[in-house]
Amino acid sequence: MEYVYAALLLHKLKQDITEDNITNIIKSAGATPNEVKVKALVAALSEVNIEEALKSAPVAAPSIASPASATPSTETKVEEEKKEEKKEEEALEGLSALFG
Repeated sequence: MEYVYAALLLHKLKQDITEDNITNIIKSAGATPNEVKVKALVAALSEVNIEEALKSAPVAAPSIASPASATPSTETKVEEEKKEEKKEEEALEGLSALFG
């Protein structure tokens, strides 16, 4: 996951997502980078428009009501939010499969 975060940080800072840049970020965080994962990530991202991927990614809003204090209409909303969160988690798992 740290490799994806490094790539997102580079993207946010409008820096090139290169093996050296990813490696430097991982090292600066105090971890030992895995060269194979770095190469795989950079290769996978070379064909991805990160901005479009971020725009199409679902965003979850935190749930305010607890099920114990929920009214019937709120319970339905909570159930729908749980279903949406599950879908989002599945979508993110698909993305993480691309990045190692």
